[in-house]
Amino acid sequence: MKAIVLAAGRGSRLGSLTNDNPKCLTELFGKSLIEWQVKALNEAGINEIAIVRGYKKEKINIKNATYFDNDIWDKTNMVMSLYKADEWLQKYECIISYSDIIYKSEVIDLLKNNYCDISITYNTNWLKLWKARFKDPLLDAESFRIDDKGKLLEIGKRVDSIEEIQGQYMGILKFKPSGWKKVKAYLDSLSEQEQNKMDMTSLLNKLIERDIEICTIPSSGIWLEVDNENDLNLYKNSFNAI
Repeated sequence: MKAIVLAAGRGSRLGSLTNDNPKCLTELFGKSLIEWQVKALNEAGINEIAIVRGYKKEKINIKNATYFDNDIWDKTNMVMSLYKADEWLQKYECIISYSDIIYKSEVIDLLKNNYCDISITYNTNWLKLWKARFKDPLLDAESFRIDDKGKLLEIGKRVDSIEEIQGQYMGILKFKPSGWKKVKAYLDSLSEQEQNKMDMTSLLNKLIERDIEICTIPSSGIWLEVDNENDLNLYKNSFNAI
């Protein structure tokens, strides 16, 4: 099994912190965000890692990594960064990780052992974190609904109540080649403009609309999402170490 880290973006909401480096190189607890991801992946036994680069790509230098480049990162969204790794996705079972999150190896172990063509993780302790990050958790929280067998029904839409949220999507997925084939077939049916604008949760919803099964895996472990400088300050003051 291999892993792909999507690290093409700048992270403009971090302001001047990303003037010289991409968001994934932002430091927290003595390591860059991408170093935390690589550590978790390695500890889960995944050593073949590709990184999709874009903004300030020359700054990303991870030992033994494979690189795919999204040179139009500023005109595209995360789905097209994922598409840049098509060479791997067609051939290998791949864990996909966003590059602005911190998590432990246990969540990767859960994904590794899942049998589905397409699977994603969700955090069950999200509300405590969202209450610390936001005055009103509903302003940033997104829908996440699953059926009684854990199949994804809806993700990433605006919500009016906590009851619409059974967890929060963590930005960690797994595609088997058979699953990626379904994703690619859908993406190839779109115009270039539609492809470039597609974000990950919109893609997942479109797959659901086409009756493509997406399995979900709950996780209650450590998961931090870095969106802005307030997040960094919160985590530094609230956590001694990871």
